[in-house]
Parts: sequence; structure tokens; C-alpha cells
Amino acid sequence: MQRARDGGAGGAGIDDAALAARLRARVRGEVRFDLGSRGAYSTDGSNYRQVPLGVVVPYDVEAGAEAVAVCSEFGAPLLSRGGGTSLGGQATNEAVVIDWTKYCHGLVSVDADARTCVVEPGIVLDDLSRQLSGHGLMFGPKPSTHSHCSLGGMIGNNSCGGSAQAYGKTVDNVRRLEILTYDGVRCWVGPTSEDELAGIVAQGGRRAELYEGLRELSLRCADDIRRGFPRIPRRVSGYNLDSLLPENGFDLARALVGSEGTLVTVLRAELDLVPVPPFEALVVLGYEDICAAADEVPQILEHSSPQQLEALDGRMAQLMREERSHLASLEELPRGGSWLLVQFSGEDREAVDRLIHDLLAALGRSPDDPTVAVSEDPAREQRMLRAREAGLGVTARPPDERDTWGGWEDSAVSPERLGDYLRDLKALFAEFGYDHPSLYGHFGQGCVHTRIPFDLKSAPGVAAFRGFLERAADLVTSYGGSLSGEHGDGQARGELLTRMFGQTLVGAFGEVKALFDPGNRMNPGKVVAPARVDEHLRLGAQWRPESHETHFGYPGDGGSFSRAVMRCVGVGNCRSRHGGVMCPSYRATGEEEHSTRGRARLLFEMLNGHADSVVGDGWRSTEVKDALDLCLACKGCKSDCPVGVDMATYKAEFLSHHYEGRLRPAAHYSLGWLPLWARLSRVAPRAVNALLRAPALARAGKALAGVAREREAPMFAQRSFVQWWTARGLAEPDPADPRTVLLWPDTFSNYLQPAIAKAAVRVLEDAGFRVAVPTQAVCCALTWISTGQLDTAERVLRRTVTALRPWIEAGTKVVGLEPSCTAVFRSDAPELLPDDADVQRLSRQFRTFSELLLNEAPEGWRPPSLGRSATVQTHCHQHAVMRYDADRELMRRSGIDADVLDEGCCGLAGNFGFEREHYSVSMKVAEQGVLPAVRETATSSLVLADGFSCRTQIEQGGTGRRPLHLAEALAMGLDGPLPAEHPEERSERPEPRARDGRLAAAAALGGGLAAAAALTALLRRRS
Repeated sequence: MQRARDGGAGGAGIDDAALAARLRARVRGEVRFDLGSRGAYSTDGSNYRQVPLGVVVPYDVEAGAEAVAVCSEFGAPLLSRGGGTSLGGQATNEAVVIDWTKYCHGLVSVDADARTCVVEPGIVLDDLSRQLSGHGLMFGPKPSTHSHCSLGGMIGNNSCGGSAQAYGKTVDNVRRLEILTYDGVRCWVGPTSEDELAGIVAQGGRRAELYEGLRELSLRCADDIRRGFPRIPRRVSGYNLDSLLPENGFDLARALVGSEGTLVTVLRAELDLVPVPPFEALVVLGYEDICAAADEVPQILEHSSPQQLEALDGRMAQLMREERSHLASLEELPRGGSWLLVQFSGEDREAVDRLIHDLLAALGRSPDDPTVAVSEDPAREQRMLRAREAGLGVTARPPDERDTWGGWEDSAVSPERLGDYLRDLKALFAEFGYDHPSLYGHFGQGCVHTRIPFDLKSAPGVAAFRGFLERAADLVTSYGGSLSGEHGDGQARGELLTRMFGQTLVGAFGEVKALFDPGNRMNPGKVVAPARVDEHLRLGAQWRPESHETHFGYPGDGGSFSRAVMRCVGVGNCRSRHGGVMCPSYRATGEEEHSTRGRARLLFEMLNGHADSVVGDGWRSTEVKDALDLCLACKGCKSDCPVGVDMATYKAEFLSHHYEGRLRPAAHYSLGWLPLWARLSRVAPRAVNALLRAPALARAGKALAGVAREREAPMFAQRSFVQWWTARGLAEPDPADPRTVLLWPDTFSNYLQPAIAKAAVRVLEDAGFRVAVPTQAVCCALTWISTGQLDTAERVLRRTVTALRPWIEAGTKVVGLEPSCTAVFRSDAPELLPDDADVQRLSRQFRTFSELLLNEAPEGWRPPSLGRSATVQTHCHQHAVMRYDADRELMRRSGIDADVLDEGCCGLAGNFGFEREHYSVSMKVAEQGVLPAVRETATSSLVLADGFSCRTQIEQGGTGRRPLHLAEALAMGLDGPLPAEHPEERSERPEPRARDGRLAAAAALGGGLAAAAALTALLRRRS
């Protein structure tokens, strides 16, 4: 297939099919030219969008080099990509994208004595830090994306982060690079002496041509480089021609750092390392406003040498409060309207204390000053620094619905001139009507971060965007500053470089580009001969998304599904591999398409707003369905994503429309309708259990139901919780009595593990509550929501609300035991039925078990003391919606020494892990942290998991442990000391019986006869 494209930066005249075939034949790796992969890589973290030709994921570095060779043979444009978080448009192009992060992430070698290491380009910074920790070493620069940015990307962008205050930019920490040019020159480069340079030139050939050309240019332009390159800590714009000057050792490696993949492909890098600081402490200083904070930066630097000197302003703090983000850190800030965070490191606490004391004395402050907060608690410090790092996400989607964008998000000046620059920048904001964007960043090096409410959807708005960037470029240049102090030029600033460097130096950049890449095939349109700043916009004046009727109300997005999808700005936290929950499917697969960001990209393409949108069939799209297929609907992104993407909701929405009028997967009927099947089990629960456990019948049933053969069906209880409750024969308490609570009988604790609900009754009654239980059939509709059967879910919820109306009207508190069901009422139901007042009331009345006991138990009640350690797995929905603070405190008061795991999702996630096609991913997710942690738990310790999915996964995951709900553990405590070993053995669970095999055979025979009789009757009627 031959596709016509515009020339220049694009891939005009490339035979896509032939190129893809050649790549598949010669490259050891994954070659993807499908629409889904191209859509997932169509944008980065910037304002720009370009659909790639295809994607190559090499298995090793040599395979990546071979991919470059094939592209060169075809003349295909090429883009090397790391974490894809670039804010200047460097990581999006109409090119073949090489994604190094899935396989090429090795730490090749470490020389601890020399403090160096060699890495492959796809290694993530945090992963490198973990592997180096045993040597007491680390890589100095640490950008805010450290959990998922790759070293290759850091080298491409010349990344920095707050720690650059002490350790410099990436360019200052690179010793050598192994590079590959588009035409095949492969070599290691670094500092080059005169003798070495002469030897290379004498050898002749293409490599000699490169070195000779660079030497001639550096000598000819030496005075222009010395005059034209700003002497500030954070000059990241332009090529590093200053590294080629004689006084800088003609260092070609450093000259190539920050070239954004426009000159060479980096295959390996030798890095300089620094010792991990033995001790750190943080002092936070409060100021009236951000300009006043900036004014004091020079004085701080005069009297100290901090490891970090970061700033955040009152606007960011306000947004954090409105978005209920990083509240603990906000509470620890001293008095002020803006703040500087000054971190010191030293050999011991006394040394660090002395540095802080000396600084405060020089500033005329003391530790007791209300505008000063000193911390020597590493956890507290990290929380506060993470709050600063969260700036991009916090400021991207303000509650006032004025979306903010990058474009002028990292300008830099000398720290001595920072305060005045900020005042002029704020005046420029006001002139363009961009009212009070947040200003924050790395003030110790004069680097300013901000996101601005540009209108990128209309022609006047785009024109104003361009006009602002031109004026801002002139402003920062007038201060002797840099367009970019961290994120690089790409397309966002490439066109503006002449304003900063002048024609001579920009011409020199072009000469360097022509030397390395005469055909303009390496990441074309970036830095040199750049596309316009208002071209290839992700939105733009021509963006016309299709409107979509939806089930969910999207109240946080103005009722718009399109705006909800646009929450993703490409930060990429969903690509982190440790900590939090998001994103389990990415952690299991390493696939961009199976990250929250990749899915959001394809949903954006589904809006069909551009002429070249890769998804043209809307809700029926196979590409979107495939990307969403491995979404566990864990809701981790709802809390962990800095802009609150809720992919579980988007998946449910998509599935509801995708399968409208179509036959669904078998699991949608077998697992999606679980509450109905559970109710029907009451007819003969023992027979049902026997059928589910009989080997031949179970295998056949699982095959028909779409359930993984490796899974054991959960056992139904002989008597449900509601049946047990009804048999108690207690009078129903008054709904208006403040001591009354309504215990929610979810499907799992009602039909499968009623001992949990019974235990909850014991504890609640011990606390002085009067417990009521709805005896009518009620359901939260969770399983219908997660499988996208939203019409049914709405009907079920409306029936449930009708049944609960007396309790809702009385304002009775409702307590949930299953976190996923509680999350439905706290989050999903109000969004699915936004106009139902009773649903909104019920949402406000719903409590978790721990919330109720901790905050609303009658005065004087104390939980039983267990005096036991516990490994605790938090349900993902609780992590995302209700949080776990109340549970931590209740366990503390109960004498439980809780190790609350930070190992992510358990992998079962409701129906997901039971489904045949998802079993392997489910177990891979579990084995990444949860199951190993449980296996390492002492047999005397408790294993606690309130979620049915979590308990099932742990029990079926070869751990030898049966987790308890917290209610069960507390109820056991009411009976006295727990057993010394395996305390869970005291819990009650349904167990199979020895004679159930014969019962299963009889039930199967009876069922077969009944089915035959029914079929005969049907045929007779038809005849």
C-alpha cells in the first residue's frame, strides 16, 4: 500500500507495507503498523499530535540498530522514544517510532570505584536507582517523572529535575555515548583530545567527516557560541555547541545530549554516578507571594549550597485543596502565600542541622518563626517534595474548567533576575487574559514551570497562543535567559530559537543537522527546520470531535465524555512499575497500548476530531476494544493519575455501546450476572456447589462460561447471611434512631462468605449500634457496571434505591463490607444516575466499616485489642475512592501492627481474573508483589483483605493462606486471644463435602432430563 503524505517532515512516498514487511523480516522484535499502535503513540506530553507510520519494539539493542538500518534503506523518518513524556513535542512524529522501554532496559555494567555505569536507553531512572542502591550510588539528575522516564529520553531532552541544583543537568553527568547515525556510523563518543581527533580524521571515512566538520564549525563559530549561549544554570535550548569548544574538551557525547533524536540514535550510555546522600533535611520558607520568594533566592544561594531549592505558589496550593490532593503536605507548610523548599544533605544529622541553622541566621529567621518549617523526617520530606513534583498534574485540570496547557512551561533565567522576570511574566499573562496561572519550579536555578489556559480550539485562541509565545520568547531573551530550562525545544520552541540565539547560531545548528542527518530523517521538524509552534496541534481550530450520547454523567467534566477523555495530558505516571496501583496491565505487559495513557490516546482518536484520526468507527472500534480488554477496571488511575483519568468508567461506557444489540462474551453473562445466579443458588446451594466442583462438569461449565480452567469456583454458603439474619427474628430498629446502621448485604458476604457479615454484626453491636439489614433483594449492580451492561445496571440501582427509600429518607448510615460495592455507591452510582436525588443522598450516607467505627461509634467504645502483626492488601477501589486512612487508624487502635502493602493490584479485579483470556495477565500482576509478600508473611501474622477479589486471588495463588476481612479479625478479638499460628483457621468458610460427587452426578442427570423434557415440550408446541 502506497500512502501519499506531505513532504519535508513526513514520510511521503514511503511504501508502508513493504517497510513493515522488511522490518518484520530483519528485526528481532515487535513490528506494529496497525491502527491501534499508531494511535497509542500519536501524542506525547505536549500540545502536539502526529500519527506515526508504525512502531518497532526491539528485543535488544542490536535489533534496534537493525531497525535503524531498515528505515535508512527506505528513507523512512525515525523517532527514538523513551517514556513519551516530552512536553515540547519531541516524542511525536510521522515516523517509525522505536520504543526502547519494553526490552532494552539493561544495566550493562557498574564500576563502583570509578562511580560510573553503562546502561541501555530504555532503563527507567527509578529502576536504575534501585539497582545501584547496593553500591550506595545513584544518577544525579532526577526529574519529576523519575518513576517512568527512561535514561534514553533523559539524554535526548537533557533532563534535570530538582536535584540538578546539586548535580547538574543530564549533560553534566554523561561520560560517553554509543551512537548510530542514520547512514550507519556506529561508535562510542566522548571527550576528544587533539591527538585523538587527529587520529580519527586521519582514518578517513564518514566518521572522520563528522569529526572534521564539527571541529571546523566549532572553531569558526567559537566566538559566537561564547557570546550567544546564556551563562545560566538551566540553558537547555539549542544544540550543545559549547561542549565542542576547546576549553570544554571537544566532548561529542555532551554535544549530542539534548539533541532530541534529531542527530543520532543512542544505543548505550556511560554515566557518571554520585553517592547517595547519607542524611537529608528540608526547611520550608513562607513568603507573601511567589515573586517575593524568588527575590530571596540569590541570598539563599549566597549563604548556602542546597541540594534542592524548589518553589510552589499559593495558586498551586489552592488547586491542591480544591482537588483534595496532597493535603497532608499542605498542612505541614508554614505561614505564607508561596513557599521555597530548601533541601540539604550531609554526613550526619548534626551537619545538616548546622547548614539549616546557618541559613536561617543569614536570612534573619529562626526555626520557631511561623514562616519556617524544618523537617528531618525523610517520609515527610518526600511527601512535600512529591507535592511540588505533582505540579503539572495538579495545574492541568483546574476545577474552574479552564484547561491549562504547556508551551511556555519551563523558561529559565539567572536566579539573580528571577523575581523581576516573574513580575514581567505575570504582566504578560494579564495582557493576554491568562489570569493567574500557577508559577512554581526549580527556583534555585532560575527555572520556572507553569501551565497556561490557552484556547487551543479556535482560530483566535490559537493566534493568541502564537502571539504569547513570541512575546514570551522576547521577554526571556531580554533577561539573558533560555526558552527551555528543562524540557527541550522540540516543536514547542524550535521556531523561536532564532529569537534567543540569532541567525548565526541557528544556522550553525542547521549545519550540525546536515552533517549528521543530511536527509532530515531523524525526528524531522524538531529543533532544526522546525514545524510552526501552531502546527500539528493535538486540538487546533480544525478539531471537530464527534458528540456521543453516554450513560455516565461525567459531572467533573461538564457532562462531556470528550472532555473526560481529554483529561490525559501525557504525564505518564501510569507507566510506573512500583508503588500505588496504576496501571497493573502496563506493569504486566510493558505495552503503551495497555497503559492508562495509551487507552486515553485511542479514546481520543475515537472522537474522530481530525481528518487523519486512526479510529473511524466510533463505539464499534476493534482497536479501542482491544486496548481496553486488559484494563482491570481497578480504578487505580482515578486516584493515582494526577489528572484523575477514570479508565474503569470509560471502559464500562465503551463496552455498553460496543455491544449494544450484539452478542456479548460468555463471561459477561456468567460473571456479569453473578448476583442473579447467586440468588438462584438458594434453591439448592449444595447441589450447585457439587456441580461447580465435579471435574468433568466443571470443565465443561467453565468453557461455556468463558471462565479460566485454572480457577476454582467459589463455594456458595448453605445459608446466606440474609437467611441467617431473618432467622434471628429481631425487631427492626427505627431508621431515624442515630444508633441505627443499615448493613449492606453485598453478593459476596451474603451468598459466598456470610461469616464476614455475621462478624460485622457482632462488632457493630458490640460498639453500640443497632443493626438493620434489608431483606428485600438489593444490589449495587457492580458486575453489570464492570461488564458495561449499563442499562441493566441502571434498572438494578433504581430498584435498590426504591427498596432503601425509608432508610434514605431517614438519613440512616449505611455500612458496606465489600469495598467495590461501597465504591459503586460513593462514585459510580452518582455518576450513572446524576439526576436521581435518592442516589445522591445514598452516596453521602454510605460508609466503610472502618469509617463508621472510627468516626461514628458511640462515645467510649474501644475496639478489641489483637496484639498481632498483619499483612494487609487494600482493595483497589478502596484505594481509589474511599482511601484507607480510617482502616489504618482502626487497626492501630486494635493493636494490629499493619504492613499495608504498596504492591499494586492483586490482579483478580472482579470478573477480570476469572475470564479465560485474562488469567495469565491476572497472575502476572499478582506475582509482581502481592502474592510474594503474602508468602513471606509469618504464620503467626494475620493476612487481611477486605475485598472478595483480593481474598480469592491470595487463596488461589499458592500462598497457603486464607485472608480475613478486618471485621472477622475484630470479631475474633472479642472472643479473646487469637491462635498462635494461622489465626485464619478460626474463620468460617463454605467447604466441599465428601459425598457431593454423587450429588453432582444426580443433579447433572436431573438437569439433563429436565432440559430434555423442556426441549421436547418446546418442539411439540412449535409443531
